[in-house]
Amino acid sequence: MRDILEEVAGWHAEGTRFALATVVRTWKSSPRQPGASMAVAETGEAVGSVSGGCVEGAVYELAQEVLQTGVPAKQAYGIQDDDAFAVGLTCGGILEIFVEPVDVPRYPELPDVLAAVRGQHGLAVATVVEGPGDVGHRIVVGADTLSGSLGSADLDHSVAGIARGMLEHGTTGVVHVGENGEQRMDQLTVFVESFAPAPQMIVFGAIDFAGAVVRAGKFLGYRVTLCDARPVFATAKRFPDADEVVVDWPHRYLAGRDVDERTVLCVLTHDPKFDVPLLELALRSKAGYIGAMGSRRTHEDRLTRLREIGMDEQSLSRLSSPIGLDIGARTPEETAVSIVAEIIALASGGSGRRLSETGTAIHR
Repeated sequence: MRDILEEVAGWHAEGTRFALATVVRTWKSSPRQPGASMAVAETGEAVGSVSGGCVEGAVYELAQEVLQTGVPAKQAYGIQDDDAFAVGLTCGGILEIFVEPVDVPRYPELPDVLAAVRGQHGLAVATVVEGPGDVGHRIVVGADTLSGSLGSADLDHSVAGIARGMLEHGTTGVVHVGENGEQRMDQLTVFVESFAPAPQMIVFGAIDFAGAVVRAGKFLGYRVTLCDARPVFATAKRFPDADEVVVDWPHRYLAGRDVDERTVLCVLTHDPKFDVPLLELALRSKAGYIGAMGSRRTHEDRLTRLREIGMDEQSLSRLSSPIGLDIGARTPEETAVSIVAEIIALASGGSGRRLSETGTAIHR
């Protein structure tokens, strides 16, 4: 729901009822992942997408039914269904979608969810989507907060613990528990949507290519920081799309940052006095992606310098250098596409090859 949160929170504040359709499970080559949402207001307006266009028409009709009845509904759309071609889901995947009516009494915590997302504070929303009794009931779970109820204190406590674990890892999906929260039981299906803080992208080097990478990172949903030691170049005016512009020596700045497995580090300085101490820290960190700009000659020189200060081959293998995929990029914008394409490919296990030359699933 993150993509449409601002719109639905506006409806909520105005007192406009709406139906919220959310992808809760997928199989095979499904076009959207769990958490993708579409909302339909009682006025007929729709925002968001659950399938990239395949089943939106059918979901829109189901949402209108839910608004009329006030009863949540769960529907699967897939190629094996009799009406699969009628709704246009011909990609071979299967989507399970939960549609619930939303208004102020049913979801009083929605403004808190919006505030948490805006403030980069993690929250998870756990909703019963299948089982006896309280389908549609939810709890909103923070690191040390809990509001709402799934039906009982024991169930709330059990699911809150699961949700906090999923939030810590930034995962969204369904869990199965007993009616009182018992583990290894499956009377209830609960959908947990994690609103984890946006992952970090830190771009080092205030050059023209950095501006394009910053824009691309923002487009992909990262919280982007630009860092350079030169105050004349590292300015908010030159990098208006960055969430933060920092004037500091790159390695000193990185040493003071919390870096996790979702963090992306793009080293665009290609100057040994900046690169080597910075990359030494980066390669010892938990960062999920570490890329460095430069020619192949620069790369070999960089590796030599890193080996001289004790970096082993396993650590060096984490370095994406020269940075990006081979797409023939030349301009800053093309280079940014090359870089973020590599980031996406490594995170998702993609090959980076043309889809027309592969036989693997398009959506993993």
